[in-house]
Amino acid sequence: MSRLDDEARFLVGPRSRRLELVSALKILREFIRGFRALHFVGPCVTVFGSARFPAGHRYYDLGRALGRRIAEEGLTVMTGGGPGIMEAANRGARDAGGISIGCNIRLPHEQKPNPYLDRFVELDHFFVRKVMLVKYSIAFVILPGGFGTLDELFETATLVQTGKMRSFPIVVMGTDYWREMYDFARDRMLAEGTISAADLALIHFTDSVEDATAILRQGFASMRAPQPIAAIGESAPTPGVSEPNT
Repeated sequence: MSRLDDEARFLVGPRSRRLELVSALKILREFIRGFRALHFVGPCVTVFGSARFPAGHRYYDLGRALGRRIAEEGLTVMTGGGPGIMEAANRGARDAGGISIGCNIRLPHEQKPNPYLDRFVELDHFFVRKVMLVKYSIAFVILPGGFGTLDELFETATLVQTGKMRSFPIVVMGTDYWREMYDFARDRMLAEGTISAADLALIHFTDSVEDATAILRQGFASMRAPQPIAAIGESAPTPGVSEPNT
């Protein structure tokens, strides 16, 4: 089986102790690769969204405008590293001369690194990738997407809701696309008491790049930037300079 099957083999249920140990060591190695690749990227805003919107689509254009605006604020743009809205946000950061980062996932289709990344790390396990996309960010933007985007939205909101992560801003853009989801959360989940009004208020809905940026500024808490040590192979990414896969 190929490396693409590592996560599938891991998630089949109980296996031999030897195989479980091998998987645990592979996962640890993957976490360490991610930490080394992303430790010096600076405070990030992570942008989530579909891989399926092509250049020229209105949601692609929205993602590109947002990426540019985030970079103009002096922040790093991080995405899942693939095409579609991920590419758009990374491209916008590159347009503005900002730092553009990707956490790519190896998949048999759709997911290939886009050409606007200054640095990217390619991972095998979705759960490792999700940690990397959250760990280094001080704010999150969700644009239209599918199952993966929904997963990222609600996992991020749950981490904030449960206090497992600081109350960083979460902004949802493309309000026409998300309208039924918002109505369900308000009219069903809130009405039935499965979430509170405070939970719903964790998520900000807007189509304005400027309004989104104003909300994102709330997460711009001071963050001490660690300094890389060249002797052990550490380095910060350089804007506009694409590095090989870490």
